[in-house]
Amino acid sequence: MTPATTTVLGAEVLDHLQAQIVSAQRLLECILRQGVAVRAREVDGVLAAMTEIQAEMGARGRLETERAQLLYRAGTALGLNPAGVTLEAIAQLMAPAEAELARARSAGLRGLLAEIAREHGINRALMRQELAFLSHLTRLVGGDTEPGYQPGGAVPGRGAPAGRTGSPPPTHRALDLQA
Repeated sequence: MTPATTTVLGAEVLDHLQAQIVSAQRLLECILRQGVAVRAREVDGVLAAMTEIQAEMGARGRLETERAQLLYRAGTALGLNPAGVTLEAIAQLMAPAEAELARARSAGLRGLLAEIAREHGINRALMRQELAFLSHLTRLVGGDTEPGYQPGGAVPGRGAPAGRTGSPPPTHRALDLQA
């Protein structure tokens, strides 16, 4: 491989890694905004953040296509299957300074992606908790019992199966209003 090709590939790999980092930073910002909105119980803020996250995921899909093309080109130059191409293998095709910068950017990207995964997991847990609470309140206000079967085979809201006696669903009073 000629030095000019190495420089071109190195520049493309570095540009791609930088684009990945910028996209990951935008995604992290969206996820952090979503977390703030969830904690504040701002439905519109949660939905807006979800829209931003979906848009960024679309951009990340395009970056993944570019990544696959880079891996294919590097694999061809190295005589490897693109699936087996690593950054260390690509570094053999790059100038030493480019390879070192690529390693640093790759490490930074991995850190960002780990933070994204952690924050997204926290947001999912918070949303699940809020939805469980909302479901509980809805059942209380509607007079429904907890989902599932009760002792004696009774299905909440339907009573006991034929031939069995079951207790009626408990009544909960959540609101005492007067007009």
